[in-house]
Amino acid sequence: MTVELISVGTEILLGNIVNTNAAYLAEQCAALGLSCYYQTVVGDNEERMEATIRQAVSRSDVVILTGGLGPTKDDLTKEVTAKVFGRELYEDPHSRARIEEYFRRGHAGKVTDNNWKQAMVPEGAKVIDNDNGTAPGLILEGEAIAILIPGPPNEMKPMFDKKIAPYLNALQPEGIYSRMVKICSVGESRAETMIADLMDQQTNPTIAPYAKTGEVHLRVTAKAKSEADAEALMEPMLQELKSRFGDRIYTMEEDVTLEEAVVRLLEEKHFSVTTAESCTGGLLAGRLMNVPGASSVYKEGFITYSNEAKERLLNVNRETLVQYGAVSPQTAIEMAQGVAKVAGADAAISVTGIAGPGGGTKEKPVGLVYIGCYVNGRVHVEECFFHGNREKNRESAVARALTFLRNELLHE
Repeated sequence: MTVELISVGTEILLGNIVNTNAAYLAEQCAALGLSCYYQTVVGDNEERMEATIRQAVSRSDVVILTGGLGPTKDDLTKEVTAKVFGRELYEDPHSRARIEEYFRRGHAGKVTDNNWKQAMVPEGAKVIDNDNGTAPGLILEGEAIAILIPGPPNEMKPMFDKKIAPYLNALQPEGIYSRMVKICSVGESRAETMIADLMDQQTNPTIAPYAKTGEVHLRVTAKAKSEADAEALMEPMLQELKSRFGDRIYTMEEDVTLEEAVVRLLEEKHFSVTTAESCTGGLLAGRLMNVPGASSVYKEGFITYSNEAKERLLNVNRETLVQYGAVSPQTAIEMAQGVAKVAGADAAISVTGIAGPGGGTKEKPVGLVYIGCYVNGRVHVEECFFHGNREKNRESAVARALTFLRNELLHE
């Protein structure tokens, strides 16, 4: 079965926003066993949208459109798709009631007349409730299937995961089922080399690697008549991956993040943790705070960008800063030890480095980062070299810090 993606929005064409929706949907559709040959971005223009949608439904089994379902006049996706399918629009009482309830709960102030536009749906369409906004999703079935999903990622992703993906999976004679194996402490090239023979021999199930910042994800996918049959097909492959990667696998659950795995490990050991950050400026603490319930292990953290702050808040020795500099293994160690003592924590992680674009030297280039890790009186330090822009270097440092902390906790 073929799927085609159409992203609607002039703001995407102008580069005002990055089209993350298409990347996400392409990956998810591939995991469902759907073949994607075309992806298109079209602006908020009725004539061009109609031509794009007509071409898509003529060559693909399923067309997924994101964006253009809002309440304003330039939101035309629903209207143009209905025209292509020869359907009239009518007001859906169920959708109107949900919009009323959304505003009644105080999510968006007073309801305005143009919001009722979102309750208009094409005849014969399946309405997909939006649990995170006002615009419902829609499925129109004909010679091809058109699936309309709201554009905001925080509405699009949960709607696709919970409601669209199961619908697509049910369309196929055999279901597509998958498991995600998430790995840290191994680079993409090394991970792919370690599974090259498995990839060469794959039939059903299959295995596909996906590189993430500081991580590698391996998706194992099986085609079978039932989920139980698929699990039986995937189990030998999963066991083989466990054998090859060992404790570098931090989860085999789709929704578990690296920071969640770290928090759960801290909870298991009844450890508290604190952070001391320089170049990452709170990103590490933010990743940990993304985890629901992280307050059970994380009490406080420090952003010590200046040398004065490192001395005053973390008790880093001035002599250390003068002799070795703020970006040094010695400073990273003292930051980790100092913040653990100040916070009274069992574990601590420190980050100091040169994120760029300036500030680097021949001896200490941009991308040099030192990470200190303190666990129950033991402290170790890692020297890292990252190659990217400022944002990428900071993200890479955070990912490496989480991995470093996890590894130290595993050996505690």
